[in-house]
Amino acid sequence: MKHTIFGKTGDTISTVGFGAWGISGRDWGKTDDEKSKKAIHEAIDQGITFIDTADTYGFGHSEILISEVLKERGGKPDNLFIASKAGNNFYPFIDKEYITTPANPDYSVKHLTFAVEQSLKRLNLEVLNLLQLHSPPVDILKQEEPWIALEKLKRDGKIRFAGLSVQSFKETEQAFLLDEHHDVLDALQIRYNIMERGAEDVLLPKAEKYNMGVIARIPLLFGMLTGKFTRESRFGTDDHRQWNLSPEKLNDYINRFEKASKFYERYDDFTAAQISLAFTISNPACHVVIPGGKSPQQVRENARAADVDIPFKDYPLF
Repeated sequence: MKHTIFGKTGDTISTVGFGAWGISGRDWGKTDDEKSKKAIHEAIDQGITFIDTADTYGFGHSEILISEVLKERGGKPDNLFIASKAGNNFYPFIDKEYITTPANPDYSVKHLTFAVEQSLKRLNLEVLNLLQLHSPPVDILKQEEPWIALEKLKRDGKIRFAGLSVQSFKETEQAFLLDEHHDVLDALQIRYNIMERGAEDVLLPKAEKYNMGVIARIPLLFGMLTGKFTRESRFGTDDHRQWNLSPEKLNDYINRFEKASKFYERYDDFTAAQISLAFTISNPACHVVIPGGKSPQQVRENARAADVDIPFKDYPLF
């Protein structure tokens, strides 16, 4: 495993992390908690020191699984960096039946403080390494309250660092926020993969300017960049990919993926997934990539992406 300094936080983290949305038991179809915990154990065993989750993932279930694994290992390792997110108030929906997680944005000081306190309880931690505003629209981010909340949470010692999970496909639109709030922002999470490179236009240069830690999410395009899907692949009603990889979108993505097949074939020592993951961290502005992993085998494959050594300039545009 390779490691890097996570921007101005000064903390050392692994360049391949663990994204904990997929193990939450919601939005990705059926999951197995024991298998999920084995995946987290494997991530730590592989030298992965960065875990990304969110309070809304499984209505807190993802955070609980992480906590259970840490308890089984005798406590949180000193080098483990845990990042979570808040801003979608799911609490009114607990114990009610929903196919996918409902949206209920609340970025008030009151709610974000409550949400962090609940996350700390579920994770059995006294302080959270990083809290990220969970992909709010720009109209919310133009308000002062979310930023006041982040400053207060830092001041109160509930979080060490503050971040923004940038709304998908709004990378340029929200880039001005780095100029306005770089004093409180320590990190950014962005949608970034070899097919979706909009963050390179404005956002990533600003992130480098302000030395922000950058987390790359959706690096495998919901699994599409592993090469395991076909044009006929379909997803269940309890899986968000029924929309995010609809038949029309999937067909378009596969057409583009096939055009890059010769590039992937040049590096046959690695899988398509490993090469795709390595793309994100080959960008000097990016520090860590957070693929999901529902099984130890998937985690082991993801971790080996750290061994891929392809210069950023050699990756094709497609």
